[in-house]
Parts: sequence; C-alpha cells; structure tokens
Amino acid sequence: QVQLVESGGGLVQAGGSLRLSCAVSGLTFSNRGMGWFRRAPGKEREIVAAINWAGDRTYYADSLKGRFTISRDNAKNTVWLQMSTLKPEDTAAYYCAASRNIGPNESSQDYSFWGQGTQVTVSS
Repeated sequence: QVQLVESGGGLVQAGGSLRLSCAVSGLTFSNRGMGWFRRAPGKEREIVAAINWAGDRTYYADSLKGRFTISRDNAKNTVWLQMSTLKPEDTAAYYCAASRNIGPNESSQDYSFWGQGTQVTVSS
C-alpha cells in the first residue's frame, strides 16, 4: 500500500518559515521524482516545486523561486519543502506527490500517487 504522509503545516505569521515533510512508503522512492503542489481556497491546484530521483535537479514555480526549497533523502524516503518569507497568499493546502518517472515533473498529470495534504495558513 502506497502512502504519502505530509506533516509540518500550521499557522505562521507573514515573514515566517515552515518546513513541510512528506514520508513515503510502499513504493521505490529512490527512482521517482517527487513534487509539492498546493491548492488555495477557490483556486486551481498548482505546482510549487519538483525534484528528480537523485535530488540534483529541481523545478520551481516562477513566483516562488528564492523563497521555497525542495530537497529529498532517499535513505529516509522523505521529501521536504522549506518555505521562507511566507506571505498570506501562500495560504493553501500543500500536497506531496510521487511521479511516474525520474522527474522533475511540472505537470500534475505526471504524478501517480498523492498525499492527503497539510494546511498552511499565513496570517498578515
């Protein structure tokens, strides 16, 4: 059974930081790209960041470059999203996802497994 379990979300003031974690089990983590997506209220799901299987290639949404960092540890079957200088518009449910291939993948259609999400709320 494939499981992707996100953690680390919560309420933070604008300008603050959070680190999201995604623990993966039930699949071969080390040969798959991973991604983080988010969905804000009333908006479509959007890509936040993606990373390839080895962790040496990444993709970021243009609007988030410089504030968010994706990383992974294949020995721990875990991917992280470090978020800094958070803004109220970053408020959303954040989801990690496992790609069908080595990544990094920008499109949600390239991802076959999804977590349940963790809520991030940034207050002004």
